[in-house]
Amino acid sequence: MTAPPNLLGPCRASAKAGAIALLVGMLMLSACQVAIPPSLSPTPDPTDPGGENPSPLHLPTPSFAVQAFLWWQPAQVSRRDIELVKEMGFGWIKQSFAWRDIEGIEKGAYDWYFADLVVEEVEKAGLQLLVRIDRQPFWSQGPGAELYLNGPPKDITDFRDFCYVLADRYRGRIPAYQVWNEPNLSREWGEREPNAAEYVELLTACHSGIKTADPDAVVISAGLAPTGIDLPDAIPDDRFLQEMYAAGAAPHFDILGLNAPGYKAPPEVGPDDAADPDLGWGGHRTFAFRHVEDMRAIMVANGDADKQVAVLEMGWTTDPRPDSPYHWHSVSEEQQADYLVRAYQYARDNWPWAGLLTAVYIAKFDWTTESEEYWWSITYPGFPETRVRPAYDALMAMPK
Repeated sequence: MTAPPNLLGPCRASAKAGAIALLVGMLMLSACQVAIPPSLSPTPDPTDPGGENPSPLHLPTPSFAVQAFLWWQPAQVSRRDIELVKEMGFGWIKQSFAWRDIEGIEKGAYDWYFADLVVEEVEKAGLQLLVRIDRQPFWSQGPGAELYLNGPPKDITDFRDFCYVLADRYRGRIPAYQVWNEPNLSREWGEREPNAAEYVELLTACHSGIKTADPDAVVISAGLAPTGIDLPDAIPDDRFLQEMYAAGAAPHFDILGLNAPGYKAPPEVGPDDAADPDLGWGGHRTFAFRHVEDMRAIMVANGDADKQVAVLEMGWTTDPRPDSPYHWHSVSEEQQADYLVRAYQYARDNWPWAGLLTAVYIAKFDWTTESEEYWWSITYPGFPETRVRPAYDALMAMPK
């Protein structure tokens, strides 16, 4: 989840240290990792099979999803969390498949253990999986490069090849892929200035890899962070989207991905009212769940009205910490529950172009109150005890 327009959140200062820690952990795990030769299937054709005007792929409107964290958890915890999603009556789970967790040591050396486990357990539950692909392996940055937590590889072909191998292994089993997250923020783009044309190059490569391996898979562009911050730290999401279209993005995704936190406003508040400083919602158009409508207008203006929108993160935080950059727009647990249900109802009644709508989060079992995500979640962390917030109960009871 992203920070408000005047903030980028507390993660930035520790990004390099976190990357180094991750590298050390991966090297420790390498002794347990099995090197599997690259797929013997044909190398993906660099010409994107989508063509100039591909027919749009649609999901049922709306499709209910929630983000979970099944990776790196004990199997019994992952099964519990999958069951929580099923009991909610939601049909989709969003899960990150970090590139470095699968092909982390060197190109062509794959560790499929957790990926296989996640796909199998979600299938057993009768649910569908949206996989987010990002978090480059450090080898892909090239020798001597500074480590960063998330950013594009030096050679875009490496990413295309990974997207192909992933989609080839799970052909027909993973129905949808999200290509990257919030590339309009520098912290998600190698700690350098975000660039829409560079993201389109990465999106095109992954789209080519996925569609070559599994033409029926749905490719969703990255969730863009709603922000008013400008360069060097970010590009506002509306401008970034227009720059994506100018760079030729349209043929290279099936559904447009967006992130839509509600901030402190109820979900029915429109962007005009959110921007009015006298109304108390924060004074910026992005401080509204309905900022999605601004982004939809850009799609329409660029001739992309036939495609759907996927909301890849939606929610309200309950963060009570006075020193948190998210505290200013925190709501009560009861408001969080009410607003989430009303957001789904508003989208169902007013956005016929909306496909996937993804709530955040089924909490990771080891999160603490120091984690930003803890306060956005609709369940509490922990195991074997299962505790849910009012938002979980309200979403479970919500008509689907």
